[in-house]
Amino acid sequence: MTARPVIALDAMGGDSGPAAVIAGAELARERYPKLLFRFYGDETAIRAELARAPRVGAEAVVVHTATQVLGTDKPSQVIRRGRGTSMGLAIEAVKAGEAQALVSAGNTGALMSMAYLALRTMEGINRPALAALLPTLKNDSVVLDLGANVECDAENLIQFAVMGAAFARVVLGVERPRVALLNIGEEELKGTEELKEAAMLLRAVDLPMRFEGFVEGDKIGQGNVDVIVTDGFSGNIALKTAEGTGKLVTGLLAEAFKTSWLTRLGYLLSRGALRALRAHLDPNAHNGAVLLGLNGIVVKSHGGASVRGIANAIGVAHDLVVADVARKISDDLANFHAHRPAAVDLTSAK
Repeated sequence: MTARPVIALDAMGGDSGPAAVIAGAELARERYPKLLFRFYGDETAIRAELARAPRVGAEAVVVHTATQVLGTDKPSQVIRRGRGTSMGLAIEAVKAGEAQALVSAGNTGALMSMAYLALRTMEGINRPALAALLPTLKNDSVVLDLGANVECDAENLIQFAVMGAAFARVVLGVERPRVALLNIGEEELKGTEELKEAAMLLRAVDLPMRFEGFVEGDKIGQGNVDVIVTDGFSGNIALKTAEGTGKLVTGLLAEAFKTSWLTRLGYLLSRGALRALRAHLDPNAHNGAVLLGLNGIVVKSHGGASVRGIANAIGVAHDLVVADVARKISDDLANFHAHRPAAVDLTSAK
């Protein structure tokens, strides 16, 4: 375990730039007093904000760069010129061992592309996967992949399941997370060959998880599983649909309470419950998607995250560093390959 974790922060990423990033770091330092930070971006702007952040400012390292990755930049463009940007330098800090993790609220596509090229995947991992927390009727669930890989084979899905379970053990505190593959039905005969093969292999090997088979899209919000595994295409649609549904529900409630004096009275009587609902659905409460499977911890914050949201993303990075999630993933993968069957018979699932 790292005695004092160092987090590299892309201070220029996100909608609010250094102001929100440094205020978020200050709040995170209050929660985790041993945290150290390296800030990358415009030094003058960063120093001005650090003057208002006494917990962080005294020990902070600032690395100046005049360039940054813009939200409109295409990953192909950034790859050619991005190493000297605030995002690129933060990634290089992790690669060089100057920091154990990085957090950026910048361009998602650019962050994934640059991090993958600089850090490469861990041994035994073919592709990284973007994982995040999704609110449910019970506790949060981990969902991956959320967009890093449009198409996945069975081996990718198995690796995602192992990584997602390790992530859930750290962020959810569940010793044996319940894991399921997102599918069009719960029956074994449904789904693609890749899904059926991944399911049969996951059932065949004893891992630090409880494999629950398949889960349908309408069951995601029930919270009956801790980890939901899918390809990046389906995962991104599921995430955006869930976020849109949350906005729809809160919007419909807001309109409904305006229709008459009785509904306004109902609003006054139910304000506490509505505040709890809003807090549960608030993206800032679940901020911090992680690009799992790289040789280094990469956390993506929402571009419009609040100070609390950025602090939560930093907290995710802190927890993964302290728990040594990379070792957990490596150990679980080694265990899987040591005990996996030589061949899989899919005929029983047809």
